[in-house]
Amino acid sequence: MRALTVQPGIADSARLDEVPEPEACDRTLLVRALALGICATDRDIVSARSGSAPPGEQRLILGHESLGVVEEAPPGCGFAPGDHVVGIVRRPDPVPCPACAAGEWDMCHNGRYTERGIKERHGYGAELFRLEPAFAVKVDRDLGLLAVLLEPASIVAKAWDHAERIARRARAAAPHRLLVTGAGPVGLLAALIGRQRGLDVHIFDRAEKGLKVDQVRGLGATYHRGRIADVLEDLRPDILLECTGAVPVIRDCLAHVGRNGIIGLAGLSPAAAEAPLDIGRFNRTMVLENQVVFGAVNANRAHFEAAAGALAAADRDWLAGLVSRRVPLARWTEALENRPDDVKVVIDFTLRDAAPD
Repeated sequence: MRALTVQPGIADSARLDEVPEPEACDRTLLVRALALGICATDRDIVSARSGSAPPGEQRLILGHESLGVVEEAPPGCGFAPGDHVVGIVRRPDPVPCPACAAGEWDMCHNGRYTERGIKERHGYGAELFRLEPAFAVKVDRDLGLLAVLLEPASIVAKAWDHAERIARRARAAAPHRLLVTGAGPVGLLAALIGRQRGLDVHIFDRAEKGLKVDQVRGLGATYHRGRIADVLEDLRPDILLECTGAVPVIRDCLAHVGRNGIIGLAGLSPAAAEAPLDIGRFNRTMVLENQVVFGAVNANRAHFEAAAGALAAADRDWLAGLVSRRVPLARWTEALENRPDDVKVVIDFTLRDAAPD
């Protein structure tokens, strides 16, 4: 079978390989891939900025944003042939730490977790893969290919979980206004969940026109561009979800969030990026205005299930607008290109070697 593999630590070593089919196992699902979402993490691994192969192996099968159809399932496992499933990315560490033991492996204390397609465990970028029932999430078949959005949606479901827990500290007034920075897939899915919760949703991005702007307006949210500091001074949001990872944007978010405001950082910045920040003013404002800043990465089963509910409740036409390009596996290099109007690029295994949409 075909699989997209890479040698972590070696830039541009990705290739489409012929690899053996998964070994028989009566405790796991056999899943045929339908789609694979591509994100910045995949590009980082291909560029040798992150990623690690399974112990004793040189190459890693890429892919953590999965969607597949079950071909074989163990009796009584809760899944059956024909079910559409998404694989959870992270696996708990073998100790396990207190968080992993409680099913919150996304909050692992000692870093000994593994991740499909990222860290020491083969990913979902193969025509067939094995998946433990405990780490499979059943998705609505009516979503079709759009269920591949579940993994990025799980990331923002976790961020929302944290933000709403923090917001309960102020029992007198529930959050009303949300600002999301970044109109990529994570930002737009964060905004979707905000709209589903009835918030006044605003999105900041750089695009002047095009798919991202259309998606924001199609959601019934307000689109902003220009200087983020000006937008923040005007809006003073109750919750701000930062999804760009752009250091100047993060700096201004930290400096201008409103009283009692909550900032969730969901975008990953380059390690060496710098921007001046008045730490004294930041501390004074945080203390005197009861502000909270948190970071969120990865997701556990509860977040995947919450995300599945959010996608199932979303408008299908709007969701379809998030998938800006579909490419067949044979043309996988096109999926790794970062084009200006991309939102979510997907490798569509059902296209085989046909021309992409």
